[in-house]
Amino acid sequence: MRVERGLMVPLGYGKYFRSESIIGLEPIEENRGPGMRTQVFVEGRSEPVIASRSEGAILRDLTGAPHEAAKSQEQQQLLHDIADTLGTINPLMRSIIRDQGRWDLDRLEERINDVLEDIPEALARHE
Repeated sequence: MRVERGLMVPLGYGKYFRSESIIGLEPIEENRGPGMRTQVFVEGRSEPVIASRSEGAILRDLTGAPHEAAKSQEQQQLLHDIADTLGTINPLMRSIIRDQGRWDLDRLEERINDVLEDIPEALARHE
């Protein structure tokens, strides 16, 4: 993946920067929501710019990556994030969710891991 030079990359809410001046992207973990999705590090600025777009969407624009491949990588990362979160839910809470909400987290976690195992090598290398 290479940055397409000379492109104006939209960060949302009227914020644009040249592709070659963007030197880093970091998803906002806490207090993430509309208007606060990604920290964008821009050459010559001491503080990151807060973007309302996801890091994956910004990266697609930076690299000119085909939409399907970039979207697939975003979906793969989302599955990894969900699997990681499911792994932190204790057995008692899983039991309550299964019995009261009729949602089997063990089965969901298993299905996610099966899907992630079946992802072709080529996609896995782009993480």
